Amino acid sequence: MAENINENKIIMLTIKEAAALVEGLTEYRVRQMCINDQVPHIMAGKKYLINKEKFLRFLRGETA
Repeated sequence: MAENINENKIIMLTIKEAAALVEGLTEYRVRQMCINDQVPHIMAGKKYLINKEKFLRFLRGETA
């Protein structure tokens, strides 16, 4: 049962963590992508949180 919980766990990244996933992608650019609604994100106070799975799909050019 604990295995199922980890499979369904949603991983959210900060701007810094998202930028670190891709070589050459800066924190500034990730922030601009959030501000311009180019990547799906939520606001937690003043912080942008980005869904890791959706972010990686976006970078691969997948639309769904």
